[in-house]
Amino acid sequence: MDEEYDVIVLGTGLKECILSGLLSVDGLKVLHMDRNDYYGGDSTSLNLNQLWKRFRGEDKPPAHLGASRDYNVDMVPKFMMANGTLVRTLIHTDVTKYLSFKAVDGSYVFSKRKIHKVPATDMEALKSPLMGLFEKRRARNFFVYVQNYNEADPVTHQGLDLTRITTRELILKHGLSDYTVDFIGHALALHRDDRYLNEPALDTVKRMKLYAESLARFQGGSPYIYPLYGLGELPQAFARLSAVYGGTYMLNKPECKVEFDIEGKVCGVTSEGETAKCKKVVCDPSYLPSKVRKIGKVARAIAIMSHPIPNTNESHSIQIILPQKQLGRKSDMYVFCCSYTHNVAPKGKFIAFVSAEAETDNPQSELKPGIDLLGQVDELFFDMYDRYKPVNEPSLDNCFVSMSYDATTHFETTVTDVLSMYTAITGKTVDLSVDLSAASAAEEY
Repeated sequence: MDEEYDVIVLGTGLKECILSGLLSVDGLKVLHMDRNDYYGGDSTSLNLNQLWKRFRGEDKPPAHLGASRDYNVDMVPKFMMANGTLVRTLIHTDVTKYLSFKAVDGSYVFSKRKIHKVPATDMEALKSPLMGLFEKRRARNFFVYVQNYNEADPVTHQGLDLTRITTRELILKHGLSDYTVDFIGHALALHRDDRYLNEPALDTVKRMKLYAESLARFQGGSPYIYPLYGLGELPQAFARLSAVYGGTYMLNKPECKVEFDIEGKVCGVTSEGETAKCKKVVCDPSYLPSKVRKIGKVARAIAIMSHPIPNTNESHSIQIILPQKQLGRKSDMYVFCCSYTHNVAPKGKFIAFVSAEAETDNPQSELKPGIDLLGQVDELFFDMYDRYKPVNEPSLDNCFVSMSYDATTHFETTVTDVLSMYTAITGKTVDLSVDLSAASAAEEY
């Protein structure tokens, strides 16, 4: 271990593994260490015995739940947008050859105390029970405007500068109701709260276009895809990529201590009495607690069930977004469900998650609106963890710390953090203008 590296990466969470892979492809000499004896860090996947040990201690899971090895329960459950940034990153790095994906069946929104399929195109808007007849026409006109909008073609702007007018102003011009605005902003544009209404409309229009493009890519029931055997496969895939390009991996390295020189710049990492020298360190917040601050908590419920979520057309994999206004909250709540069809549970079993940014210290009552949508559950676990963001200045100490995972059930915010960290580390941007058809061999439709 007594060598010098360009970058030492601490922690094998998804963000750290993506960065390790990207930096290794760039030709940097990378050492990747983790205090745990498994990949994934906070974003790992657990089998049934591991899940039981984490939440129930020494108890053993009941036999009727099936074999432990048939479970892959994500601790940070998230779907991928089929046309989104993570998929583009997977293709850019050729990591798709290590993974198999399957489309997610459905995308739903909670509105007026019911679950509704999310309409994403002008034609779906006309069929949606979310809206009355006249509202459907107004929504259709808005969808047509968004679908035709081309940032480089002023003719499609219809005289509107979306970098200057707010989303609220754009929506007012189309006369949409509050209920329609709710599902557009939260279930299509995937905003986490209502702050976007007072921000430039361009971001919301781009997000809506990404949703529609992702949906069209599969011609299925949702814009999302998800890896077979769960998200635990992703960190390992990027770890393989790093190793192919010369990266060195060391798991089960206790007490990884980051060392600094007299100027306060990182100079190495010590573990078990050995020090590896380096120019830069990349890590999750747990490795440098003095350089982060707490920004909130995530509350999560994990359910094992023997049926699909009711009122979702018997879908085996879905996302339901519960917009903040529907629940009287400050931010959205998310329901994520997957099943044996994605090889994350034995045949006939379903795994559901209810997640939210915690606004109380009582996840059982706070998550009740989402849990009530699940129907009967076989087992239910509750989890709560703190979220942190870095407060250091990387240009002064050469420490690049990732932000904790949020409550959303999609990856767009996660990858934005990764790519901004990559730019801060290298001074370059990742070219993600890839041919998405190149991934077709690694996908199942």
